[in-house]
Amino acid sequence: QVQLVESGGGLVQAGGSLRLSCAASGRTFSIYDMGWFRQAPGKDREFVAHINWTGGVTYYADSVKGRFTISRDNAKNMVYLQMNSLKPEDTAVYYCAARDWAGSAREREYNFWGQGTQVSVSS
Repeated sequence: QVQLVESGGGLVQAGGSLRLSCAASGRTFSIYDMGWFRQAPGKDREFVAHINWTGGVTYYADSVKGRFTISRDNAKNMVYLQMNSLKPEDTAVYYCAARDWAGSAREREYNFWGQGTQVSVSS
């Protein structure tokens, strides 16, 4: 099994920045792709960003493209989400996800999930 723990969430004003981190433990050698998702109150969970095993392929939701950057450090078993120019509509619980197969960037199925970290953006 793989365990994922997110950190870095908080309250920020619109236009500000936050950096989310996700630490992986357990059978980390089995991890291929990783991603970030978010869920706002009363809404379904939605895809935010994807990164493949090498970090050479990234993919973003249109709503965050140009503002968010996903990266990973395999030596440290970490994945990050740098969030700039934050908007109130970015307010949500952000979840880190991982999967033990190499899927396409558009594939939304992941089999390991973190517990989430709250991001709140005030106007």
